[in-house]
Amino acid sequence: MTVLYLIRHGQTDWNLQGRYTGQSDIPLNATGEQQARAAAAQLAGVKLDAIVASDLQRARHTAEIIAAQMGLPVQTDPRLREIHQGVWEGMHFAEIKTHYEEAFQRRKRNPLGVAPPGGETVGQVQTRVLAALRDICAQYPHQQVAVVSHGLSLAIIKASLSGHPIQRVWELIPPNAQVERLPMGCEDRPRPGGV
Repeated sequence: MTVLYLIRHGQTDWNLQGRYTGQSDIPLNATGEQQARAAAAQLAGVKLDAIVASDLQRARHTAEIIAAQMGLPVQTDPRLREIHQGVWEGMHFAEIKTHYEEAFQRRKRNPLGVAPPGGETVGQVQTRVLAALRDICAQYPHQQVAVVSHGLSLAIIKASLSGHPIQRVWELIPPNAQVERLPMGCEDRPRPGGV
């Protein structure tokens, strides 16, 4: 059984401002660094075997703060990146709903197949994130691994391992720097959620 500790990156200024960040490489703010230290403190009694993070700096920096406490290196995997939000990146939610109402509603109805203009579908993110998860499980069987990533990417992992339909993925997005232990093994489990 591979035990996963899923950790969303700490807060950024864009999170605070309610902007869609996507793959824009925005750093942690001071609160985000404090949150990462708090996540590290939560893991103080856990013997992690590996820390794998998205290569975007907000996730990588969060992982580095945790890794410093554990004496472990941070491995990065770009497949763990957040969804690419295309032209929506940097925009506020209200702006998107105003200027891209039709595209927003189409994606809400069909997240697997509809992308923001110039971005990725949830289905495309699901394919790459679950491939990364399968590789983590293969590399670290019967070990404990921290996966430091992004809201939607982690929600996809949670949906896959719990059997939630992918249309509910938005409900599974964790708060910044939350640590969540998945007590189930992930061997042979990561699979796309129902449609």
